[in-house]
Amino acid sequence: MVRSNDNITSIENIQQAFRGVDYICSKQIATTLYLAFRLNKPILVEGPAGVGKTDLAKKTASFLNLPLIRLQCYEGLDESKSLYEWKYGKQLLYTQILKDKLNDIVREKNNLAESLEAIHQYDDIFFSPRFLEPRPLLSALQQRKGSVLLIDEIDKSDDEFEAFLLEILSDFQISIPEIGTIAAKSTPYVFLTSNNTRELSDALKRRCLHLFIPFPDAQLERDIINIRVPDLGDSLRFQLVSFIQQIRKLDIKKLPSISETIDWARVLLLLHADCLNMEIVRSTLNVFLKFEDDIAVVNDRLYELTQQATKEGHA
Repeated sequence: MVRSNDNITSIENIQQAFRGVDYICSKQIATTLYLAFRLNKPILVEGPAGVGKTDLAKKTASFLNLPLIRLQCYEGLDESKSLYEWKYGKQLLYTQILKDKLNDIVREKNNLAESLEAIHQYDDIFFSPRFLEPRPLLSALQQRKGSVLLIDEIDKSDDEFEAFLLEILSDFQISIPEIGTIAAKSTPYVFLTSNNTRELSDALKRRCLHLFIPFPDAQLERDIINIRVPDLGDSLRFQLVSFIQQIRKLDIKKLPSISETIDWARVLLLLHADCLNMEIVRSTLNVFLKFEDDIAVVNDRLYELTQQATKEGHA
């Protein structure tokens, strides 16, 4: 079944709708979404950690008013955790019921062959959809009104799992040996995210539209802060973003993400700060810097970075 695209009329419509769910959708992102929606293609979203890859799928679910079904990937992830598993307890219960009825089933038969044939009629019951426990992938295919399927951090999974996904990504169906092929009742909107910790296969990439989300420029980051932390003053917002943008130019282990910028803005608001100064910056560096070595690097240049940020904030 093909999904409905009635509320996806244009790239501009997508940008406007995403603002309504507090997500600033660039022209590139909106274009990719529009093409994916229209072509029924999954989107492979790559970029540094914390730039909004996962949030894009969440906001898409909000925008479309569909359930978000998330599969978090990790090394060793397999079918039983991602696709389905059998309800063994229920199968055992039905086995006991069949055992109790066995005499009744064979009593009316004239010979052994007829008795065995009667028993065999119950074989397929134990491997039927009623005994399936759906996991995220199968659950997404079973949603009659559609869903947003997020396969998060696909680069953390194994090559075998990546190969297993190919049927779902190309045909939106799965094959279960005991049952056969199960096709999607309504094609889900699929997002795969990757932090580029390993190279993904060409086969997977061919099945997806590619979207790279980089760190935002200063203007975009200010717009994001304005939406996510609207009570923060204009001057402090300029100073905060200037400081973060400078940090991302330094040689440190982990650059601050957008989500950490938002966290810092909320912290400064909570502390009733109206401008950046060395004291408040030094005491809150751990909000967006996660390594002691990185904090030491920034501390060594704290005066310079703070002065530059406050200068731009008053410009």
